[in-house]
Amino acid sequence: MLEVCNLSVNYRHTIAVENVSFVLQPGQVTGLFGSNGAGKSTIVKAILGLIPYSGGVAQWIGKPVTKQLNKVAYVPQRSQIDWDYPVTVERAVMMGRVATTGWFRNHSRKSKRLVRNALERVGMWQYRQRQIRELSGGQQQRVFLARAIAQEADLLLFDEPFNNVDQQTETIIFDIFAELKAQQKTLLVISHDLSETLNNYDQLLLINKRLIASGTKEEVLTNENINQAYQYFIEKAVS
Repeated sequence: MLEVCNLSVNYRHTIAVENVSFVLQPGQVTGLFGSNGAGKSTIVKAILGLIPYSGGVAQWIGKPVTKQLNKVAYVPQRSQIDWDYPVTVERAVMMGRVATTGWFRNHSRKSKRLVRNALERVGMWQYRQRQIRELSGGQQQRVFLARAIAQEADLLLFDEPFNNVDQQTETIIFDIFAELKAQQKTLLVISHDLSETLNNYDQLLLINKRLIASGTKEEVLTNENINQAYQYFIEKAVS
């Protein structure tokens, strides 16, 4: 399981995340929700060691996540990816196998099979020789989902995977989340969509620099909790 205990992050003496604790179980899809600037991406990046945190721990099966990154797949926001980088779809997905095969070794038959299966699963095998910059937003998101699948990771972290994607891509992503869940993978998904798609999550985490609530949709999305999580935007709208 993933255990995050009293995680805190400061940026130049400004609190970005304060004493956030939660536990994610295998075979669960957990949604991480909150307003812009609430600290959602900061939490994920701190868990991965991409940014330093000022306090707390993040452990996977009792050991620091940063010591087990070969077991983790991370799909960042599309805005953080250089889509002009000259790489084909197939090569981009194969990069997910580097932690297993190394940079300077030939890719094994297993890696090639996993990459093909992942691209076929997201409906992108026919685009394998196309440059990623030539794809639509939804197609690009599917490529990075395929890369995460090909990694065979046990812990998968997704930062806003549904931003600016088409309905077909959204359906494919949720279907694959269900498959990964059935394989006893652990998934943490950052999102802002409080619609009927919430039914796809086993657990919700509501954040506003600190943890407001965790649990089922009914337990988390109370009026009081939503007011606390989105207080700035509510006050701005009223004023």
